Amino acid sequence: MTTSVTRQEALALLKKYNKEPFHLLHAFTVEGVMRWFATTMGYADEAQYWAMAGLLHDVDFETYPDEHCQKAPELLAEIHAGKDLTHSICSHGYGICSDVEPVHTMEKILFATDELTGLIGAAVRMRPSKSVMDLEVSSLKKKFKDKRFAAGCSRDIIKQGADLLGWELEELFEKTIEAMKSCEADVARQMEES
Repeated sequence: MTTSVTRQEALALLKKYNKEPFHLLHAFTVEGVMRWFATTMGYADEAQYWAMAGLLHDVDFETYPDEHCQKAPELLAEIHAGKDLTHSICSHGYGICSDVEPVHTMEKILFATDELTGLIGAAVRMRPSKSVMDLEVSSLKKKFKDKRFAAGCSRDIIKQGADLLGWELEELFEKTIEAMKSCEADVARQMEES
């Protein structure tokens, strides 16, 4: 899986349709998380593709929330994104706002980690350190079980994502925390520049 879309093109498109700092933070986080997964799971040669899918997965969400994953192909066409990248991006909404099924390992990871990065981000904001660096899986499991905490993050979607990958929830938690640790400093730098 490769893409001819440059990060500069992707970032310009993202910022054209997304102004809220929270949405940019989420995009940068998922980009970094996807790059980490590509590198650690033996897809290093596809890391740029995985990262682009992460960066652009919610490209249409802020401007067209009621058409999420439906409007994305039209917006992605502005930067001549290929069919593969468009499919990957739309598949993260499978069963929620899209009928595009995640097939490739990358698409399953994007589906599984999208909601989870939101839950981890909420947990991190509650910590004195405001950092993922000292977040432990046991702490995240407690937050996951507390349905009132970050109520907007669907536990069912996170579970479904783990099932799609054939992983236990704990494995998904552990890997996603590590992935977020790998990009935390870079995400903070990008937010300062945005």
